[in-house]
Amino acid sequence: MRKNISSGSYLEPIMGFSRAVRVGNHVSVAGTAPIAAGGGNACVGDVAGQTRRCIEIIEAALSEAGAGLEHVVRTRIMLTDIAHWREAAAVHGDVFGAIRPVITVVQVVAFVPPEWLVELEVDAILP
Repeated sequence: MRKNISSGSYLEPIMGFSRAVRVGNHVSVAGTAPIAAGGGNACVGDVAGQTRRCIEIIEAALSEAGAGLEHVVRTRIMLTDIAHWREAAAVHGDVFGAIRPVITVVQVVAFVPPEWLVELEVDAILP
């Protein structure tokens, strides 16, 4: 069984991707950017705010897949400036502190819009 989940991003059909894909009890959520609820960029210049927004989008995708944040087993945080890792990590810790998934934090050169400072992606496994 495969279920593709869309966030409605205009990039999904152009790039040929889904926000999340569930196969059996495994859910993968694509790199998730800090896009505001009505479109545009959320929390410009604020790594912590952008991280929170990414997690909100991820949580919605997981919910549509029948999962929740408690099912997350791996997270990846990608930052354009690794000097801000503590800001993103603090938000991650607030959300995942009791869940404790494995994590990777990396620096990337840039994202499509330069206003994005962070993207997150996760993998979840349902019982």
